Amino acid sequence: MIDQYNRKIEYLRVSVTDRCNLRCVYCMPKDGIEQVAHSDILSYDEIIRICRVCAGEGISKIKLTGGEPLVRKDLAELLHRLKEMEGIDQVTLTTNGVLLADQIADLTRAGLDAVNISLDTLNPDQYKAITRRDEFDKAWLGLKTALKYPNISVKVNCVILPGINESQWIPLAGMARESHVNVRFIEMMPIGLGKSYPGSSQQEVLERLEEVYGKSEVLSGRFGNGPAVYIGFPDFCGKIGFISAISHQFCGDCNRVRLTAEGFLKPCLQYSTGEDLRKLLRDGIEDKDLKDVIRRVIFEKPRCHQFSAEKDAEDNLEQKQMSSIGG
Repeated sequence: MIDQYNRKIEYLRVSVTDRCNLRCVYCMPKDGIEQVAHSDILSYDEIIRICRVCAGEGISKIKLTGGEPLVRKDLAELLHRLKEMEGIDQVTLTTNGVLLADQIADLTRAGLDAVNISLDTLNPDQYKAITRRDEFDKAWLGLKTALKYPNISVKVNCVILPGINESQWIPLAGMARESHVNVRFIEMMPIGLGKSYPGSSQQEVLERLEEVYGKSEVLSGRFGNGPAVYIGFPDFCGKIGFISAISHQFCGDCNRVRLTAEGFLKPCLQYSTGEDLRKLLRDGIEDKDLKDVIRRVIFEKPRCHQFSAEKDAEDNLEQKQMSSIGG
């Protein structure tokens, strides 16, 4: 599908739940969020129907996310159904890794192509402070177990938290030296609780890494479905990536839309605009009309985000927490 700015939209992020087994300080309040009733979450059949219509219009890559997607039962079943779908080339997963070791075998059999594991630190005490849960050992086991499956691409996502996890940028990047894992550093998105944390740029992290690992080389080519820019260091098995929505705005090449767990199709992370597909499905909409709605939402995708604006000038900015919108 092509939007009004001639961008090819081929990537759909599907949140399967708003629930999570961690309470990361920049993502969820200490006591969690008011959970959506299970009946208000899209069923797997509803997700499949939406994805099938999207696949017929050019969506070829799907990312399963949350909340924490692995807390929803039978995720491997959904993944298998998506992989069987005509037009879908890749199905990937973003997870905090805590439940991954127990489920990776089933996910692999279902056809999982890649997994992104969120890990902001390798220090167990710091991990507990950031996530408000003592689950580092399980997350680490999930990562190590995933690396035993050579047909699955494994990436580690680290949110850049100045004043909190600077000491971990070097050891996290070091994982890519020792293993075939790509480590990506993500600039903080000023959405929800993320607005309370100071940002730190790609350049700051890169300068720290080059002090230890030497001069980097910008790598050409595409190494994932999203906007990450990758660099290489001498003698590294894996790559280092940067997802820098603030300092290196990549909206001109954005190829994605998001489906929340409640069935709201979002064309842009920052804005609350979109369409409630759950209501349309449950009101009995036919596929041909559902296709028209999806095409309209994608065509009207905003030109760019305005995170760097000094003052919010829009009335339709997203007010929900990241865990509720499948960021």
